[in-house]
Amino acid sequence: MGEARWLDEREARAWRGMIGVLQRLTAVLERQLVQDAGLSGAEYTLLVPLSEAPGGVLRARDLGRMVGWERSRVSHQVTRMEKRGLVAREECGEDARGSMVRLTDAGRTAIVAVAPAHVAAVRRHFIGVLTDAELDVIGPALERVLDRLPGNDG
Repeated sequence: MGEARWLDEREARAWRGMIGVLQRLTAVLERQLVQDAGLSGAEYTLLVPLSEAPGGVLRARDLGRMVGWERSRVSHQVTRMEKRGLVAREECGEDARGSMVRLTDAGRTAIVAVAPAHVAAVRRHFIGVLTDAELDVIGPALERVLDRLPGNDG
């Protein structure tokens, strides 16, 4: 194994900033979800794509791909959300091994109730802090990084 190519000052500043933003912004937004709607960040993460899906239903494996989670994490989270009445698991008509996840009325009510405050918090803590020029750079830059990460099917 070769010698490590350490980050220079500029690179380290960018990396530390990214880590700090990921950790602190996630914590701030998750705290707001719990306070406003009693939802965890994980619940919100799954409710968003389900609320945007036709008929509020997605195949479990597709839901996992959309949020970047492993099958077991999706399964455990869906089980917790079923117990709270936010989603329902159904058989997949095309594949007996697969399952479908359906947003329930309670799940839709929860996401509709919390989404406006969540978007406002994203604007307050992230979008509103950046200039238009910074948004024009950071969006494509983060997409490029995301596209090159292992496990990206897109």
